[in-house]
Amino acid sequence: MKFVSSDPARASAHILAVASQRAGVHVHLANAYTVALADQSAEYRDVLAGSALNFPDGKPIGWVSRLRQHSPLLQQVRGPQLFLDVFDQGRQTGTRHFLLGSTPEVLLQLTTNLERDYPGVDIVGVASPPFRKLTPVELATQDEQIKASGAEIVWIGLGTPKQDIEAQRLAVALPITAIAIGAAFDFAAGTLNQAPVWMRTVGFEWLYRFASEPRRLWRRYLFGNARFLKAALLTPTS
Repeated sequence: MKFVSSDPARASAHILAVASQRAGVHVHLANAYTVALADQSAEYRDVLAGSALNFPDGKPIGWVSRLRQHSPLLQQVRGPQLFLDVFDQGRQTGTRHFLLGSTPEVLLQLTTNLERDYPGVDIVGVASPPFRKLTPVELATQDEQIKASGAEIVWIGLGTPKQDIEAQRLAVALPITAIAIGAAFDFAAGTLNQAPVWMRTVGFEWLYRFASEPRRLWRRYLFGNARFLKAALLTPTS
């Protein structure tokens, strides 16, 4: 998979510019777990290939970039902050947003917080799909809801890798700018605590999240981190 070399400010401007073109683009905030999954799944690698915009969300990717002396070096574009930056800056151009994923309760609180913190933000629709594979009829109904809303960006919080696959599908089917955004919904809604700033700065956010949800995340970090190191350090540089 290839990453976009950017920074937080340029990344949000890039997304808003792409969204205004009404072209089908899928965006992914990739971290060590994403790289590990892509290393073991050809199907998932295909999702993150081609026209995908992959921003490096996670300090370890930047560390490896320096170690392997990439030019230009990859700089972290943290998903939860990018999410807020695009909502903030999108007010200037009237960008229309759709929120897809999580529970109705989280979506309600998320919408309330965003409209309070960014007056004038335009959230044109929300949808909380069931936690199972949708039928063709359900998918068609969901797509029509998004299309009818007039959204320019659909934010997808369904968990990795499901949200990445859905972002690719929506970008092609509608077309629209579809962004797989991970835990940003819960952070912005206040239903999940973020790591302290110092832990994010030094690259220990993963440790905070593991300590917060060890039963759910132990396998991801135990096996995923090892797989990430293998993929990141041993894959030949193109």
